[in-house]
Amino acid sequence: MATEIKGISSMATRLVLADLVEAFQRHTGLGVTIESVGGVDAARRVQAGEAFDVVILASDAIDKLIASGHVQAGSKVDLVRSGVAVAVRAGALKPDISTEDAVLDAVRVARSISYSTGPSGVALARLFERWGIAEEINNRIVTPPPGIPVGTLVASGEVELGFQQLSELMHLEGISLLGPLPPAIQIVTTFSAGVCTGTRQVEAVRAMLGHMNSAEAVAAKRCQGMEPVTL
Repeated sequence: MATEIKGISSMATRLVLADLVEAFQRHTGLGVTIESVGGVDAARRVQAGEAFDVVILASDAIDKLIASGHVQAGSKVDLVRSGVAVAVRAGALKPDISTEDAVLDAVRVARSISYSTGPSGVALARLFERWGIAEEINNRIVTPPPGIPVGTLVASGEVELGFQQLSELMHLEGISLLGPLPPAIQIVTTFSAGVCTGTRQVEAVRAMLGHMNSAEAVAAKRCQGMEPVTL
């Protein structure tokens, strides 16, 4: 008989996973505990051999864990897609972000900028390089400490312009959400789950992931600013 499922995830999926886990537990009565930390830290802990049944991270991070033998081959399940949004401190002037040029102008005049250290942050850094402003803004970039949301730094006033997954910004107090990045430069991350090597609860984890990708789960995903993955 399955015991409690133990998992680890990145902070980006913390809220949506809480809703999905609650629904699965109501449906099955099976206990589930998923710890949400910085994505880099989560991958490191899995690679270090810490015992988990399931790991939920950006799709490419799951691929790397499969390649290193820490996640079972063939067990990867895509769960949600998430785009990047932009925020300023509540009460601050709201720059225009409706077009690529508008976002470029907003970044250029911002006194401080922050974005996550995950896949979306890597993509933003590449965008800044493509724009030719990477060196210009380098000394204004504030890197969030592990596990600290960018939105928290924006709310405190430490950062003027913050970029992060919509799911991590939309319910945060103390900020004004400007909206998602415009389509021309939107960065979409797919978050996936994988069954950890060594778990004895493969079937229970698979049942949970199946429930998380059911039609009943769509509303919970959209409520947290994410979209279901088209299968």
